[in-house]
Amino acid sequence: MALAQSPRGPPGDPMTSLLITDIGELVTNDPQWASAGQSAGQSADVARLGLVRNAALVVEAGRVAWIGPASLAPQADSQRSVAGRAVIPGFVDSHTHLVFAGDRAGEFAARMAGTAYDGGGIATTVAATRGASDEELRALLTARMAELRRQGTTTVEIKSGYGLSMDDELRLLRLAAEVTPHVTFLGAHVVPTEYAADRAAYVDLVTGPMLAAVVEQGAAAYVDVFCEPRSAHAFTEEEARAILLAGRSAGLGLRVHGNQLGPGPGVRLACELGAVSVDHCTYLDSDDVAALAESGTVATLLPGVEFSTRHPYPDARRLLDAGVPVALATDCNPGTCYTSSMPFVIALAVRELRMTPAEALYAATAGSAATLGLRGRIAVGEPADLAVLDAPSHVHLAYRPGVPLASALLG
Repeated sequence: MALAQSPRGPPGDPMTSLLITDIGELVTNDPQWASAGQSAGQSADVARLGLVRNAALVVEAGRVAWIGPASLAPQADSQRSVAGRAVIPGFVDSHTHLVFAGDRAGEFAARMAGTAYDGGGIATTVAATRGASDEELRALLTARMAELRRQGTTTVEIKSGYGLSMDDELRLLRLAAEVTPHVTFLGAHVVPTEYAADRAAYVDLVTGPMLAAVVEQGAAAYVDVFCEPRSAHAFTEEEARAILLAGRSAGLGLRVHGNQLGPGPGVRLACELGAVSVDHCTYLDSDDVAALAESGTVATLLPGVEFSTRHPYPDARRLLDAGVPVALATDCNPGTCYTSSMPFVIALAVRELRMTPAEALYAATAGSAATLGLRGRIAVGEPADLAVLDAPSHVHLAYRPGVPLASALLG
């Protein structure tokens, strides 16, 4: 989209501030503006977005310096009009597997023909990724990051998990850290084929030398595990507990893949051990929901996975009505959900998970940001991680599914 820009200062002056004006709808996620919306009679979900109409904002040194009505905007060194478009916090994609090589389109086609997903295809990606050079993986990762930004994602978490050896896991973590500070060690993605006959030895490797090397090199902030007893390739409750406890003792935050293929222990294990997030949450019982509501662990929903595997969609309405904090993310990976589009995820959440457009946008920004220790809002002093919609309102993200409306505004 073409954005008009006009310099304020003399030619040659370094730009120190930027006024972004003519914003038809500014979504802030800021309690200050949310309180005003609630007092104006907006529904709670819309009020929480902290909408400012006919707005402007000033960015200085990469941070928001001023927000308010466009009619009151201060002078700045340069000015950019978005011509009535909506501006939102950049999407926070808090669950991705972006460092990989290879292609599993055939597996997707087989699933669409009725083959069930059980996690076994991950081994195909592991083999392709191990065989790729650093240069090849870096080029693939760079292209995927650019694809995310073209769709409005400004913050991303990246997991390892397609190396499953000490050297390859460290390599994937190092590459991920070149593009994001939000890196997760997923050596416990599945048990690699060379350890199929001795699972305990692989758990010992993950919790011992592999974890020690990750911590020594400062390669990750979190440890994750695919806790899924219904898959012969993933990890049991006992194995997952050992991996998470070792990671926690080493100072890493906890994340969990849980309850994806059927009812299981993953959600309650995540809540018990204080994980920041448990992701998938497709099959939940009342005890799982109660544990999430009590613990404050975020339920990160990944509806693109259900779209790509034909599993039932998670019941977001049940979680939200119980007071569970909910996030949305893509789970971008080559097997079960090869999409990098957060707008697509939002559209699925509204149509299939019964979330309102406001709830889905909040979950894709502030909700996901909370799992990374961020706020995901547009407020004075916060990083200027902004996205612009080629539309007048956030509702168009679900109203016009599949249309490329969103893009990162700066950078």
